Amino acid sequence: MVAKVWGRETLPAPFAAPPGTRIGEIWFEPPPELPEVLVKYLFTSEKLSVQVHPSDAEARAGEAGKEECWLVLEAEPGARLAIGFTREVSTEEIAAAARDGTIEALLAWHAARPGDLFYLPAGTVHAIGPGLALVEVQQASDTTFRLYDYGRPRALHLDRALAVARGAPYPAQHRRSIADGQVLVDGPHFRLDRVEGVPDAATHAAYQGPLLALPLSGALAARDGSLRAAAGTCLVADGLASLDFAAAGVTLLTRAA
Repeated sequence: MVAKVWGRETLPAPFAAPPGTRIGEIWFEPPPELPEVLVKYLFTSEKLSVQVHPSDAEARAGEAGKEECWLVLEAEPGARLAIGFTREVSTEEIAAAARDGTIEALLAWHAARPGDLFYLPAGTVHAIGPGLALVEVQQASDTTFRLYDYGRPRALHLDRALAVARGAPYPAQHRRSIADGQVLVDGPHFRLDRVEGVPDAATHAAYQGPLLALPLSGALAARDGSLRAAAGTCLVADGLASLDFAAAGVTLLTRAA
């Protein structure tokens, strides 16, 4: 559990925040079998900073690029996500707006509903609004450049951010819904599926190597009897054949591309 100024003191079940602590993130550290992918829960009561991530090619020595996606689990009325800009903007416009605080007005704020999926390529300027519970799947990287943080006393990284930020609207094809089908992301760095119950043969074929399974409802078990995992956990497996889905509800599956 990671405390954040924008987190929550009360978390949805099955989680519970320590008394007096605002928990914003719950991380599942990448296992040795799958070091490329990081899975998190995010819980927001305030806006997150306006930020951007570099690609692998743009990251410096000792850094890593970061592409990510958000699956909305819960959303209060009016909850929104800022992704991309309302129009094409220049680097100079972004810089000026970040400095004077008007960058929020340049951003495109998208209504967020449970089941919405947003894929964010590196270079996408974004911010998460309050009233949301999300699952985030990303490259295992914490390389983040903040452009604006509402006056909070945290460091900004304007020069680095401007060097990688895309001053463009968010492409519509990167927004999906769980109603669109099982495969939510099949990108250059990771794949993400949403499965209800027992996975079909095609899913087994797609997940034969190391994977992460995140039960959202129901429970999973190892076929060798070594573990059982319910909602709020994330487990690593070597292929779907090693897992028992007899008691599964909704499960997220992810692996490296």
